[in-house]
Amino acid sequence: MIRKLLVANRGEIARRVFATCRQAGIATVAVHSDADADALHVADADEAVRLPGNAPGETYLRTDLIIEAARRTGADAIHPGYGFLAENADFAAAVTDAGLTWIGPSAKAIAAMGSKIEAKALLADAGVPMLPTYTEPDQITDFPVLIKASAGGGGRGMRIVREAGELAEAVASARREASGAFGDGTVFIERYLERARHIEVQIFGDSHGTVVSLGERECSIQRRHQKVIEEAPSAAVTPQLRAQLAAAAVAAGRAVDYVGAGTVEFMLADTGEFFFLEMNTRLQVEHPVTECVTGLDLVRLQLLVAEGEPLPFTEAPATRGHSIEARICAEDPAAGYLPATGTLHRFSIPGVTGTFAPPAATGLRLDSGVGDGSVVGVHYDSMLAKLIVWAPTRAEATRLLAAALTRAELHGVTTNRDLLVQVLSTPEFHSAEIDTGFLDRHEEVFAPLLGPAQVRLAALAAALAGAAARRAAAPVLASLPSGWRNLPAAPQSCTFTGPDGEIEVRYRLDRTGAIAEWSTVTPASTDETGETGEAAAAVAPEVTLISARADEVVLSVDGIRRAFAVQQRGGEFFVDSPLGGVALTEVPRFAEPTVALAEGSLIAPLPGSVTKVHVEVGQQVTAGQLLLTLEAMKLEHPVLAPTDGVVAELPVPAGGQVETGTVLAVVNAE
Repeated sequence: MIRKLLVANRGEIARRVFATCRQAGIATVAVHSDADADALHVADADEAVRLPGNAPGETYLRTDLIIEAARRTGADAIHPGYGFLAENADFAAAVTDAGLTWIGPSAKAIAAMGSKIEAKALLADAGVPMLPTYTEPDQITDFPVLIKASAGGGGRGMRIVREAGELAEAVASARREASGAFGDGTVFIERYLERARHIEVQIFGDSHGTVVSLGERECSIQRRHQKVIEEAPSAAVTPQLRAQLAAAAVAAGRAVDYVGAGTVEFMLADTGEFFFLEMNTRLQVEHPVTECVTGLDLVRLQLLVAEGEPLPFTEAPATRGHSIEARICAEDPAAGYLPATGTLHRFSIPGVTGTFAPPAATGLRLDSGVGDGSVVGVHYDSMLAKLIVWAPTRAEATRLLAAALTRAELHGVTTNRDLLVQVLSTPEFHSAEIDTGFLDRHEEVFAPLLGPAQVRLAALAAALAGAAARRAAAPVLASLPSGWRNLPAAPQSCTFTGPDGEIEVRYRLDRTGAIAEWSTVTPASTDETGETGEAAAAVAPEVTLISARADEVVLSVDGIRRAFAVQQRGGEFFVDSPLGGVALTEVPRFAEPTVALAEGSLIAPLPGSVTKVHVEVGQQVTAGQLLLTLEAMKLEHPVLAPTDGVVAELPVPAGGQVETGTVLAVVNAE
């Protein structure tokens, strides 16, 4: 009987396990790095132990420190969550050797599935369909192919290669990334299936010989081979195909005497054929959608079978309705999914009916590792939270999830929220015409939710809210209307930097405080001939000011009433409405002097380390050519030449650490 459980992980998954432990009467222990000292998972636990340092290699990947933390706190069980040591057979063995209960499959089963190369060979003998696998680049004659890390998952170490000339560098890059993420740089190569779906099957086994399937999940919406939106069940899986997938997944589990929660992943070709992809010997990130359609608590089942109890069922339970999960990540999809850092000033999603548990009826579930004030650093994965919806039908679930994300207030850190809403709103998603290449084909989903006209209205709301805040804080004449002037003919102006550059708001209030006129002006632009044009004023709709406070502005726009929630943090304004949100930075009237960068400078967008420099000073390069590779937030980010030219400077050598804004290279354009 488990009495006290330590979670060897962080963030959302640690909080998810703690939630079930509280319901089961099990005491909890968190571990944390220095960067996570104030994290929510630490506050959720009954006790917490510091792991000195920040990098995963010195904290969450330290088997000795985690087991020592369990010993010091009297924990008698360890749950690994997902990622980090969750699929490390040596860690599982060390936990059991220390006399602790391991919440997961046996070390033997983890080892058998830990190497994807060996797993494919083992499960092929069990009759699971496989794609041909190659371990050496010179074995490849047909393209496209997919390079994959043999150890670990999460898309790290994966590369699609379409031409022979790209293969060698792609293999080398995949090996570096896999080695850094998993400590094992072994990769293999298999045929890449175009227009294929990523389908995975949740299995569960107990120590009494039972292995069952809990249904499939559709995980085809991916970026960088990492899932973004998942759902259960899959609209593409027929009852006959569902039975075949379940049989193959159960066969895989029985081949290794599987105990606990596991996921068998397949690629479903457009021909209807399916092939084994990998087996994850842990709880999956997307397990909530399975919980929502089955009504099961998968963490509770993990604890149950870890205590030696049989599963409460021997056949797959009936499913109900449809569930979709969206991963909210700190990243900029329009900038190549560049990870983002900073402080979350506000993290609020309206309409959430439950956390870490399925909603009782149609509703929203939030599994989050962050909240207001959380700091997003560079050391760990960019996922902030998961928003999960359950509804009777797929159409209802899609609509509710898109609406909730649109209204979410996510302030201070760039996120992928707009991308998620755009994907959910496409006709192809509504008709379930999706595959793993969906994002590569749909450039329109990378556009922000708010178009230029909506951003201009948000800028007006920000200007009015800012004026109201200043008036409320005024030590004298506080009773005067916000924006009032002795000379009413003179307009006020305020300039912001927004998603499309600078935008100047000009407005004039009459003596009653109503908007007499307003307009927005964009700065001068340069045309194709290189000539600079005059600043352009946008056509402004008729606007009536209903009310203006520091935190809310209500306008009537062409006769339609709209409310804008405004949060101000210094010079930053976050404006939200039912149409979406936008961040605007006020441009100071008198800017501080800054150091001018050399023309052609490429700067680091976030802290990290330069893993490899691919060119030399004086080398001729072409636009888009790879100059160097920056590693940050556990992923490699290519730094490309912005134009044809000559490399003038490479100030950071391979292995060098950089901060945001550090010059990485200078390319003199031809």
